[in-house]
Amino acid sequence: MNELELKYGCNPNQTPSRIYMQDAAPLPIRVLNGKPGYINFLDALNGWQLVTELKKATGLAAATSFKHVSPAGAAVGLPLNETERKIYWANDYPIQYSPLASAYVRARGADRMSSFGDFIALSDPCDVPTAEFISHEVSDGIIAPGYEPEALEILKTKKRGTYNVIEIDPNYTPAPIEKKEVFGITFEQGRNELKIDDAFFSNIVTENKELPDTAKIDLAIAMITLKYTQSNSVCYVKGGQAIGIGAGQQSRIHCTRLAGTKADNWFLRQSPQVLGLQFRTDIKRADRDNAIDLYIGEDYMDVLGDDVWERTFLVKPPVFTAEEKRAWLKNSADVTLGSDAFFPFSDNIERAYRSGVKYVAQPGGSVRDQAVIDACNAHQMVMAFTGIRLFHH
Repeated sequence: MNELELKYGCNPNQTPSRIYMQDAAPLPIRVLNGKPGYINFLDALNGWQLVTELKKATGLAAATSFKHVSPAGAAVGLPLNETERKIYWANDYPIQYSPLASAYVRARGADRMSSFGDFIALSDPCDVPTAEFISHEVSDGIIAPGYEPEALEILKTKKRGTYNVIEIDPNYTPAPIEKKEVFGITFEQGRNELKIDDAFFSNIVTENKELPDTAKIDLAIAMITLKYTQSNSVCYVKGGQAIGIGAGQQSRIHCTRLAGTKADNWFLRQSPQVLGLQFRTDIKRADRDNAIDLYIGEDYMDVLGDDVWERTFLVKPPVFTAEEKRAWLKNSADVTLGSDAFFPFSDNIERAYRSGVKYVAQPGGSVRDQAVIDACNAHQMVMAFTGIRLFHH
């Protein structure tokens, strides 16, 4: 089969819609369950490329959580520590998390609000622990190079049997030239086959040149994630997972601020104030996530009033003051940051430093490069110039 008809395109009024191979070759995907749509396939195919590259770069199982053609999260399969289990609600289920399952828990968990209703991509065949965790989350679908029989049966029960499950041929290699059409005009370009490895970060331009192997892995995760994120984009990474992605902004500093706020929220979720929240047993995970986002982002009680906390918490939590938040965020350290294009001003470095960034990778090439380097030196940060832009549209 080299063609698959879709219900509609980006919106219900955009018909007809299909995916197909121009050279009459068979499609490299099989739909095992559900009826994926136009945006589902865009998320699936971009996500598949991302996790494939992460697996090649790190040697670890990888997962990503995609929403609206940009990743909400991406991670590799390092073990979950106890704090991560708590903030990602992993302890809610009696699951022995495999490396692949851990990768997805971490990919989804860093920004659970953005991952709500995601499309999942896995680097390896979906195993039972991964399927079990997915079965409890609100998600639109999944793409993987295969499925264990029991895992497939678990996934088929989601969304009353309509959950989208796609299998992709891991040996499929696309043509070196890619095309797309806009307003009746065909665009053509060479595929972005850039390989991101240790050598990608060898041009260190700061006084501090100590770039440990763990930071190289995190920088690789940042840059590979950016390769499939709508530009402009910036990505913060810590411990093998993206913790803040700022996508599709028109200015670099807004990317840095957006991603930095998400990274801050990820770290604030680990604070004693948030870990100590006592939720009502009838509150769903998504409602917990929403409540936490408000609690750490604003004066929760003043914004929502007493009636809301009574519906959400067993015990009314004390206000998480701005001073307490700032004090906790000062503990954030050794975060890496990648940018898909150069930093035109040093304000990006100053904002990144506030979120604990120590390692930076960016293309360089701005007339203000030296001011950016000086800002890094002032904070003893390590910065590598990659020399290559990673725009994705």
